Amino acid sequence: MYRYDAIDAEMLADRVGEFREQAARRLAGEITEDQFKPIRLMNGLYLQLHAYMLRIAIPYGSLNPTQLRKLAEIGRLYDKGYGHLTTRTNIQFHWIKLRDAADILQHLASVDMHAIQTSGNCIRNVTADPYAGAAADELDDPRVWSEAIRQWSTFHPEFSFLPRKFKIAVNAAVVDRVATRTHDIGLYLRRGEDGSLGFEVYVGGGLGRTPYIGPLIRQHLPAARLFSYLQAILRVYNRHGKRDNPNKARIKILVATLGAEEFTRQVEAEWEKIGPAGDLPDTELARIRGAFTPVAFETLPARSAAFDEARTKNPAFARFARNNLRPHKKSGYAIVELALKAIGETPGDITAEQMEAVADIAERWGLSDIRVTHEQNLVLPHVKLDDLPQMHAALAQTGLASPNSNLISDIIACPGLDYCALANARAINIAQDIAETFGDPDRAETIGELKIKISGCINACGHHHVGHIGILGVDKKGEEFYQLTLGGSAAEDAEVGKILGPALPGPKVASAIDQLVEVYLRERNDGERFLDTYRRVGLTPFKEAVYADAH
Repeated sequence: MYRYDAIDAEMLADRVGEFREQAARRLAGEITEDQFKPIRLMNGLYLQLHAYMLRIAIPYGSLNPTQLRKLAEIGRLYDKGYGHLTTRTNIQFHWIKLRDAADILQHLASVDMHAIQTSGNCIRNVTADPYAGAAADELDDPRVWSEAIRQWSTFHPEFSFLPRKFKIAVNAAVVDRVATRTHDIGLYLRRGEDGSLGFEVYVGGGLGRTPYIGPLIRQHLPAARLFSYLQAILRVYNRHGKRDNPNKARIKILVATLGAEEFTRQVEAEWEKIGPAGDLPDTELARIRGAFTPVAFETLPARSAAFDEARTKNPAFARFARNNLRPHKKSGYAIVELALKAIGETPGDITAEQMEAVADIAERWGLSDIRVTHEQNLVLPHVKLDDLPQMHAALAQTGLASPNSNLISDIIACPGLDYCALANARAINIAQDIAETFGDPDRAETIGELKIKISGCINACGHHHVGHIGILGVDKKGEEFYQLTLGGSAAEDAEVGKILGPALPGPKVASAIDQLVEVYLRERNDGERFLDTYRRVGLTPFKEAVYADAH
């Protein structure tokens, strides 16, 4: 994990002091809410339906146990005892009092954390593969590049006030586990024909009111030239972005309006003007790479007698192993997914007690490394096979052993109308209804991989556009309805889903999902995922099943 230095610490201390002074002025009535709003948003503090919400950055999803314990402390002292993990790998606390906000930021700074640039029209939290450093299919550690982008973009004088918020993702593996092409800039690290490292550059992805999958604008950008190219992209965006209309201000609209070819031409021309002077020196990238603590892996055999015995004798452990474990690049280790999607619970919520338990478990069995995923789950990337039975027992004691990773109840859902002032409908209750409908673990495994994503409004914080089944909450004359989409994907085969038909009332959504699943089970070929079956047979049989009663 990246180790902050004295410069980072001094910067965070100064930022906390500045915010404390301005918050005190607001509380004293010396400045208005309109005057205070830009300051609080620059520090991740939102005003929601019932209270302030603080969004805390977890850069590229990496946490250590000390940081997670601090988040637990914040949840217990200043919130209602829990936090909510988001699709940008941040954590949110939804019941914050303004008088406490500066103290919370001080707590965060004490463990090298902050809420800077988690809001505002700037470059937001950079995301990366949650399996970084553990995946066998990665070419390089994407966290190194993500950290370099974080340092380059934080307080960047030219790009602190962009036309709209801006999101970057870095993927260095064959499999896309970070929804790369749904970002304003998506970067895939690849080897060129000559064996050199470079980036495929995708620009103009994004969901929300007008969803787009980002088009490829450069096939192979030499890795050493990344930062001058990012600068060129952002300069073109800053020049042309529609600042007068927030709904059309994202770079995806600019790319779609100009066309990918013309946008690319302008970026390449700008890049040529910037030249190598805009690139990160090799020594600086080496400094950042050197600041990541090396992982002390042991030399272990590929098989573990303790692991094999537990799978044979303990059906609960065997199910967890089937669904929540992933191959590790090192023999004798596994990547462990902790799905924060227990049946009946709120997707992405984690209690203070659970945070402390995960911190303890990561210290004892996980080499003190914890990751947050864009699917609102946690990952322990380095666990010995020998230790998995004990670790599973500890997870089960705190409600974190749900064996449903990537299955139908592993649902993404935004906070929706329960919290958010922008939402049209609730999302949490819909996710809970669906999870309970598919609560039988045997049936869930029979269904296999099926990604359901729910948003409470068109802003698409729940990524519904790229769900295998997407659900969008809409308002119809004061009543909550839900529009279903099918066939979306956020992976390397990224695609926006197609609308199934008219929106459904909330009580009918779970039964509609059940009908969709029954069509899939009837139509699928051996080994086909829901998404594969949908792509083969098309929308019609699914639509007919859900809307049969309407004819």
